[in-house]
Formats: sequence, C-alpha cells, structure tokens
Amino acid sequence: MNNVSSAFEYAPAPESRSVVDIAPSYGLFIDGEFTEAADGKVFKTISPSTEEVLSEVAQAGSEDVDRAVKAARKAFEKWSALPGSERAKYLFRIARIIQERSRELAVLETLDNGKPIKETRDADLPLVAAHFFYYAGWADKLEHAGFGRNPRPLGVAGQVIPWNFPLLMLAWKIAPALATGNTVVLKPAETTPLSALFFADICRQAGLPKGVVNILPGYGDTGAALVAHPDVNKVAFTGSTAVGKEIARTVAGTRKKLTLELGGKGANIVFDDAPIDQAVEGIVNGIFFNQGQVCCAGSRLLVQESIQDELLESLKRRLSTLRLGDPLDKNTDIGAINSAEQLARISALAEQGQAEGAERWSPACELPESGYWFAPTLFTNVTQAHTIARDEIFGPVLSVLTFRTPDEAVAKANNTQYGLSAGIWTEKGSRILAVANKLRAGVVWSNTFNKFDPTSPFGGYKESGFGREGGRHGLEAYLDV
Repeated sequence: MNNVSSAFEYAPAPESRSVVDIAPSYGLFIDGEFTEAADGKVFKTISPSTEEVLSEVAQAGSEDVDRAVKAARKAFEKWSALPGSERAKYLFRIARIIQERSRELAVLETLDNGKPIKETRDADLPLVAAHFFYYAGWADKLEHAGFGRNPRPLGVAGQVIPWNFPLLMLAWKIAPALATGNTVVLKPAETTPLSALFFADICRQAGLPKGVVNILPGYGDTGAALVAHPDVNKVAFTGSTAVGKEIARTVAGTRKKLTLELGGKGANIVFDDAPIDQAVEGIVNGIFFNQGQVCCAGSRLLVQESIQDELLESLKRRLSTLRLGDPLDKNTDIGAINSAEQLARISALAEQGQAEGAERWSPACELPESGYWFAPTLFTNVTQAHTIARDEIFGPVLSVLTFRTPDEAVAKANNTQYGLSAGIWTEKGSRILAVANKLRAGVVWSNTFNKFDPTSPFGGYKESGFGREGGRHGLEAYLDV
C-alpha cells in the first residue's frame, strides 16, 4: 500500500475467474425449481471492485413469498417426519459438495461481495462447510441436546441474511434449521444474491427434497413480506439494528419465534503487559478483516495510556504494509466496499469524526479508479462523546481511546448501546477472566480476535440482538421447547 522499500515486491497473483460460470440471469428458487418472479421484476447484481454487472436476478414480491412459504409448508410434513439420521445424510452431502466446489464458491463470493479471495478461500468457505458438518452431527442426537425428551421442529423458518458474509450467514441459518427438521425460505441481501443461488443448485445436487430450501432474492420489501407472512413459524435475521427493531415490532403479538443478530461496536482492550506485535495483528484482523464490514468488528481500540505511543507507532507501521486492490489477487489484504451506498455512509462518518476534532490518519494509499474503495483509517484523540466512538461505521475505520485502570477500561467498553463482541490483550490469565466477566458482550476473545467455530455460540446483548447461533445453543431457536 505504501511505497515503503521492501526486500520483496509482490507480483500480481490473480485467482482465475474461469473457475466460476455466472449465468446472465437467475430466477427465484421455489419448490426445487428456478422460476421467474410473478410480476417479472428483475435487478442487477454488480461487482463492487469493478462496478461491472455480473448477472440479472429475479426480484421476489409478496406473491412469490406466498408461493415459497406454501412450498416449504408442504415439504415440512415429510422432511420433519424423516429420522434425524436421514436428515443428517443430506447435510453431510451438502457439506461435502461445498468442499468440492469451494474454489468456485470463493471466487463467486469475492466477485459479488468485494472481499479478498484469501478471506473467502481460507475463512468463509471452510467455515461454511464446517457448519453443515457440525449440524449434520446433531440431527440424530436432538433428544440428548438438553431440550427435553422429544424436541419438535417449529415448521417454516423465514431467514433474512446480510451482504457481508453471504454464504457463511446462509450456513449459520440453514444448517441448524434443516438439522432440527424445519424447512426454509431464505432472502439473501440484494447486493450479494449469487452465492445463495449457487447454494440452491447445491441443494439440487445433493438431492434435497423439493421445497425444503427456497431462495428469494429481493430488496427490503421482500424480507418484510417474508417476516410478516402468517404461515412462517420462525424468523431469523442478521443485519442492522434499525431493521431488527422493525422486525421485532412486526413479530410482536404473534407466536413466531425470533432471533436477531444485529450491529456492534466491539471494544478491543490492550493492557500494558500485552505482547505488542501480537496485539497489533489482532487489532488489524479485528477491524480491517472484510474491510471492517463485520458486525463484531473491534472498531474501538482501548489502549492503556502507558503504551499508547508504542502501540500506535507499531500499528501505523503495520497498516503501511497492507495491500489494497484487486480482491481476486491472492496478495490483497483490503478489498472493495460492498456498495456505493455503504461507501457513502463510511465516508460521511469519517468526515464527521474529523469535524468533531478527532485526528485522522491513513497510510499512503492509491485507490483504484473504478469500484468502491476506502483506505484503512484510524482516528486518535477520540472521546466517548465522538460519533465515531458510538455509531457503527461498518467500514475500515478504527477509533482509538485510552484508559488507565482495568475498571476504566470496562466502563468505557460497556459504554455503548451494543453488546456483541470484545477482545482482551494481556499476559495475565486472572485479568482476562476478571475483565471478561464484567464485559457486557456476547463474545469475548482473549489474545485473539474474530475466531469462529461452529461449536461455539454467537450472539449479543442490548441493541446487538438476542438469541444464539452456533453450537448446541443454536439448535434451541429452531425447536419447540
């Protein structure tokens, strides 16, 4: 990114686009078949790094939602009646196909989302397969999961997922739903519909019975129609807090079960005895992974005053080595922002941070001419009153605050309407436990950040939502217990 002289220069190492064959148009996936929208509406999905149109996708309306829910309801009778061991076979098959097609899916996700290929290839896809493998293992053991002798599925699950981890969020939602005997109608984000449509093809490849999984690309009105549909028994949503509140209002007073995984403003707390180099890597991973478009991103760095200068010097040096550019290049660290709309939001909040007196710094960075790009940015002289310390930016922007005592660190970390994630960096195990117990966050990482595993539950407090996904806990949301 910077013109820092280096013993080694990185030659371009692009992943081939030829491994993925994107059709010029895609339909909705209802009852095992691709079909046009009832009103014939379509929309284009574009690549954020080049702004090229990748494909034209059918846009689901309320009539299509009704068709999909009916198909899922019909399929539920036979799917829920299958022994868990039989459902498990389908999930295992899906997991194996995902592994076999992982290179293709990684390239597709990078093209449609804008994130670097090394993230889709090395983080997203292995985790996607792992979630299906993990919940396949639970399918015939539900009676031993701690939810009673005969836990029953709920019925039809309406699921709405975001654009930041399209295939991974699909796996988080669909795998436990199918393992527990539910059927699914899923709405992918309008900017990243392609991997969900490819997953529909994987369902057919795996021989999954028709109607068990239905995919409805569309905009917010499609999601709203799905959430409000009277024959949906369970709603699962990952996305913004504002939309989450709207969904909660829609579902209130009904018998629908609801889980919400919403925004975050995670605190990454670095104590004076932390290993600086290791902490810097964790900070970079915490806020610049997926261009900071992560709900559990460590977007607030709380550093103990005595090591602030040393840490910031090391952090700036590290940021100057990050490579921004073509997401399909295997050397790229920072890819494109997902959409023009998201780039405008990030830019506005960064400008507001400057206007409110915070000091802005970015490494020397040449941004590509086409596409949506934002240089890695950090702000110092930030107080808790600054907008950038309170609002979720959802971009590669880090706000640096300081503290003197562990109690002050906890107070500042908890001073947010969110409660999704936090990180603690220290050599003292007793301090990790003491601080972690006081943090009001669903996930607390110690001496690492952004580590995910299908066996571990994930979720938030306060305006970060409720319910847990992943692990044994993730079964409960799809069971009548």
